[in-house]
Amino acid sequence: MKWSRAFATWFFIAVAESIHGIFRRIFILPMIGDLRAHQVGMLVGCLIIFAIAWACIRWIGAKTFSEQLKVGAFWMVLMAIFEVSLGLAFGYSQERIFSDYNVVEGRLMIFGMMFMLFAPALAAKTRGFSAHSVNNSL
Repeated sequence: MKWSRAFATWFFIAVAESIHGIFRRIFILPMIGDLRAHQVGMLVGCLIIFAIAWACIRWIGAKTFSEQLKVGAFWMVLMAIFEVSLGLAFGYSQERIFSDYNVVEGRLMIFGMMFMLFAPALAAKTRGFSAHSVNNSL
């Protein structure tokens, strides 16, 4: 497994999610409101994460479930750092930054982060990529 490739894939996810967030704010939010836009955005965001993980999992080389979970945890931590840093850079309060994780208020970001944790394993499973499948194909 190559951590540099896991990082590059996360960076691609972060860029794709940032573009997605811009489009959501410009086009979706005015039509359906803030809460619904965040909820729809979380679902679309999970699809983006899965698509990129699916495309890159072989390249990353995380063959075992344990390695795949480590990659997912790595992505999750990097994304949390990125989101908090970006929020602070935009001058948002801590309450504003963490409000997206408040399930009681209908915010679903915590589920998106949990999906990111398992996305590499799910991508590997759907692609039939594991230590067992790699060994059998050699």
